[in-house]
Amino acid sequence: MKYSLRQLEVFLAVAHHNNITRAAASLSMSQSAASSALRDLEDQFAIQLFDRVGKRLQINELGRLVRPRVEALLERARSLESELMQHQTPGHLKLGATLTIGNYLAVELMAAYMAKHPGRKVTLDVANTSVIVEKVANYELDIGLIEGESNDASLEFIPWLKDELVVFCSPSHPLAHKTVLSDQDLQSAGWILREQGSGTRQAFDWAMHGLLSRLNVLLELQHTEAIKRAVRAGVGISCLSRITLQESFTSGSLVELNVAGRDMHRQFYLVLHKQKFRSAGIRYWLHMCANYEQLTV
Repeated sequence: MKYSLRQLEVFLAVAHHNNITRAAASLSMSQSAASSALRDLEDQFAIQLFDRVGKRLQINELGRLVRPRVEALLERARSLESELMQHQTPGHLKLGATLTIGNYLAVELMAAYMAKHPGRKVTLDVANTSVIVEKVANYELDIGLIEGESNDASLEFIPWLKDELVVFCSPSHPLAHKTVLSDQDLQSAGWILREQGSGTRQAFDWAMHGLLSRLNVLLELQHTEAIKRAVRAGVGISCLSRITLQESFTSGSLVELNVAGRDMHRQFYLVLHKQKFRSAGIRYWLHMCANYEQLTV
């Protein structure tokens, strides 16, 4: 490109003031720098945009012809600059979250983000861990909040919150009054579990290693509320995040079961693409997540 935006700014300033000194002052330039910019612009195209009348510069026919197009070009350049500058302040975010996080944790964070940055939108895609991970890897989401883990080398997994899975049943279930469940109890029960690919199912399978193949899985459902309803109806027992069960335990509609010798703890993660530009919005979201406990006090 043979011209610069600065040269065009000088051209418009001179056209407005009809004087190189005043034009230079309006652009916070020295007179010599403004004169050089205008001269270079004309020399590069072997043209003359002004008639010299003493110390005055009077725009000529060619100058008048190109002036509107120069004004339009600079306006578009300023608009682009404004859009680029917006990346210095948090903007819209596309989030993905697994069911437990999306239904019980993410909404508070979204409300806090939008309250802090009015006019900024946050969209939330709720799916199981494998789907969220795939969408982050394909740049369809800015950030994922997941319950499981993945081996995708293109992604960064940031440990977030600690969680605990809880085995539970209805108050009328035969196991409801047992102090501790043995492996035999776990094998004799009918199970209602989350679907394969979910973070909850992944953590449950790990916790039940050595016993998994002998469990009687009656149903696999995608939604935690459907699982809880089935358990309340006496269909079987299940295992979900403690986060999803607090109200049911408090009301007595479901009963927590104590499982011996099984590690039911797990980690929630934030997942981002390693090549994803960390915009101000992404940085602020990560900051909120790092301070989640203080945020929700």
